[in-house]
Amino acid sequence: MKSLLLNMGLLILRIGFSIGLITHGYGKFLRVLDQNFKFRDPIGIGDAPSLILASFGEFIAPIFIIIGWKTRFFTIFPALTMLIAFAVVHDGDPFSKKEKSLMYLITFIVIYFMGPGKYSIDKQ
Repeated sequence: MKSLLLNMGLLILRIGFSIGLITHGYGKFLRVLDQNFKFRDPIGIGDAPSLILASFGEFIAPIFIIIGWKTRFFTIFPALTMLIAFAVVHDGDPFSKKEKSLMYLITFIVIYFMGPGKYSIDKQ
């Protein structure tokens, strides 16, 4: 019973937070497809690379996290994206503005350490 609840909890965590992040990344992903690369450059690598990496971390990687394929690897991308959002993009903002990125960061770190669980392609 405990194993079932743990695995269901991991599944719900993976799917719920990944869907939430996909909604933030969808617009960025469409901008990449349209080659509209005007974007904030928070770490000094240029607008286009920043947008591509953000859309990968917020749209592409969560798709793989949902299905549970290479979950630990793919959680690195949204975690790094949210770390940059929290520590750089929203650096001077009040905590209420940073809170969402911190929650996503913590969640994807937890998924990294816990793994995808039984209900995934990885089946750990």
